[in-house]
Amino acid sequence: MPRPLRVAIVGAGPAGIYAADALLKSDAATDPGVSIDLFERMPAPFGLIRYGVAPDHPRIKGIITALHQVLDKPQIRLFGNVDYPTDITLDDLRAFYDAVIFSTGATADRELPIPGVELDGSYGAADFVSWYDGHPDVPRTWPLDAEKVAVLGVGNVALDVARILAKTADELLPTEIPPNVHEGLKANKALEVHVFGRRGPAQAKFSPMELRELDHSPNIEVVVDPEDIDYDEGSIATRRGNKQADMVAKTLENWAIRDVGDRPHKLFLHFFESPAEILGEDGKVVGLRTERTELDGTGNVRGTGRFTDWDVTAVYRAVGYLSDKLPKLPWDLRTGTVPDEGGRVIEESGAHLQSVYVTGWIRRGPIGLIGHTKGDANETVSNLLDDHAHGRLQVPASPEPEAVDAFLAERAVRYTTWDGWYRLDAAERALGEPQGRERVKLVEREDMLRESGA
Repeated sequence: MPRPLRVAIVGAGPAGIYAADALLKSDAATDPGVSIDLFERMPAPFGLIRYGVAPDHPRIKGIITALHQVLDKPQIRLFGNVDYPTDITLDDLRAFYDAVIFSTGATADRELPIPGVELDGSYGAADFVSWYDGHPDVPRTWPLDAEKVAVLGVGNVALDVARILAKTADELLPTEIPPNVHEGLKANKALEVHVFGRRGPAQAKFSPMELRELDHSPNIEVVVDPEDIDYDEGSIATRRGNKQADMVAKTLENWAIRDVGDRPHKLFLHFFESPAEILGEDGKVVGLRTERTELDGTGNVRGTGRFTDWDVTAVYRAVGYLSDKLPKLPWDLRTGTVPDEGGRVIEESGAHLQSVYVTGWIRRGPIGLIGHTKGDANETVSNLLDDHAHGRLQVPASPEPEAVDAFLAERAVRYTTWDGWYRLDAAERALGEPQGRERVKLVEREDMLRESGA
């Protein structure tokens, strides 16, 4: 009797779980069956949703409900707190599985090549997001003593960072933020937050709903300069061809023409301002210099040679994420991704690295929304199954599931399971219940492991 197809997925965020779901919905799941093990370096699953989405976005966190239904399936096992390649290597995985899918995402900040990025008070957005989302591997405190703050970038991460900086700590208390984050935000002195984009309103990468949410806070006055509402032929074409871009532009137009109100915290959205230098004195941020840009007819911009110095004492760089290089896999330094064709990992020789696949941000870079990874996963899994059907997958030496448990036990790897997540979930909900909150997130890795029963 043929055994099930054994697949390892490294990374238990949305991309990895969508890949598991695609495998479960395939013909192979019926004959010969599939057996899927998800490896996750954090003690808890869900990746970006748990550690990358702002806590005041319950709608996006609702995606966890759908992901839960996938991980509940008996064909799937979760091995949390298992790090690739420290705890398990590619060679190890090859010994146990017919195929390996990497879906490890992106956690580092993309570099911004301007003077002054090294100054005290210049921060990567990814580090700040990890702090306010209670990531166990970052410091428990964050310096929030700047009254005027700059955020560089016009994507949803920039909006999240700006919104968290502009809201009050008590506004965020009903969310799942841990006590150390609430205490840190209570000390936040920011009264002005300035968000800077190099191009115009039509080129902003905000989601319409995320943008509109800025205006829902009773404490945040969103301000847009009418001078920044400008379109060229390329911008008009973008608006005609992209409903979301048009909605974003309309929202910004409405904000530009209204009177500025009296809410205590001001959040300025600036366009056509390209960051040129972070200004410093005695090693600390004392300002930001930007160059005014103008549209060139195509929707792109050129510099005008006119510079402005902004009075800020902290700068957050939200110019994109960068994936971590994965040992034993080929790497494209320019894009920060693993080279692939249809999800098949491609070596320098142009050959497919047998039985190894990628999906999600490690494949195409940190762009798009969470739902966009579904199409990635479907394509990758389709090609994996095609390789399986045509006998192109390698044959593992020890395909039985218990071999993995024995390997991790021998290595003394303290791993969490899907049942362990249910225990951790219950513990976090119990912490929130006395305060009328859905949950309070546990931060310390040791606490997470203990509550998970690892």
